[in-house]
Amino acid sequence: MQDGARNQGAQGQAAIIGFGLMGCDIAAIFLAGGWRVTAAEPDRASWPARLDRVAASLAQLGAPASRVEALDLVARLEDIGFADCDVVVEAVPERLALKREVFASLDRLVPEGVPIASNASGFRITDIAAGCATASRMANLHFFLPAHLVPGVEVVQGERTDPAICERLAAIMASLGRVPIRVARDVPGFLANRIQHAMVREAFNAIDEGLATPEDVDRAVRFTFGMRLMGAGPILQKELAGLETQLAAAATIYPSLTTRDAPGPTLTRLVEEGKLGPKTGQGFWSWTPESTAAARARYETMLLAALDLLRTEIAPERTES
Repeated sequence: MQDGARNQGAQGQAAIIGFGLMGCDIAAIFLAGGWRVTAAEPDRASWPARLDRVAASLAQLGAPASRVEALDLVARLEDIGFADCDVVVEAVPERLALKREVFASLDRLVPEGVPIASNASGFRITDIAAGCATASRMANLHFFLPAHLVPGVEVVQGERTDPAICERLAAIMASLGRVPIRVARDVPGFLANRIQHAMVREAFNAIDEGLATPEDVDRAVRFTFGMRLMGAGPILQKELAGLETQLAAAATIYPSLTTRDAPGPTLTRLVEEGKLGPKTGQGFWSWTPESTAAARARYETMLLAALDLLRTEIAPERTES
């Protein structure tokens, strides 16, 4: 598929810079919402596999397969018709120098007033956009893998970001059936990852201390409070139970929680040994291509079922923004 004019019936035009796993799924979100998408990916040899990923993601979203026809692939930023774009989303690999290089080019190529967002999961938009003349229209738009199945999207305001840009991005996300999560300050990890990593730090610490196996750590999360979190977030949960109960439990438990400010020994050892999980065939568990595909299929099936249950919760977000 080559560059083409916007369809008369299209909802908008998005440009996605970087077309790996996240870029493909972000494209599927826009395509399913009726937008046209132009994606920049220099590795032409990867295009067929990436198009297959977009088609699969669209199918999971219940969108017509024909929506793939509204996707244009180009090899260079300069080949994108930025004058027709309503929003630009950067989704290149998580390397600060690379993201800064891309943003420096977008600063120059994208017409003023068009929001430019980064899907960085840890780097601050303030640091990514450092030196950009139009940093006021740059924000972080943080999707969670798999992006098309996880409805929440963090909209992070940088130190130089115009708040109105964040509102525009939040409105776009809401119109696409996403749940915008506004983050008012630009801190490492934003909001969700800070909460998540606090939990994961304690989960790995439980393994380090011999409190439980990896299997039982996962069971403890999935089949207890993890299940409850679909119905109510942690603050509402504790409010419903009574805040005095939380206060008493916190006073008892907090002193024994880990406050380690670096990754623990088990995680460090596995990475040093090259045991990274499915990509290397070994982590806590042994992996084959077949077991990896089965685990991912089960995971995505669960997410689809959860997404179906959450649809009535998502719908109000679309009208509020």
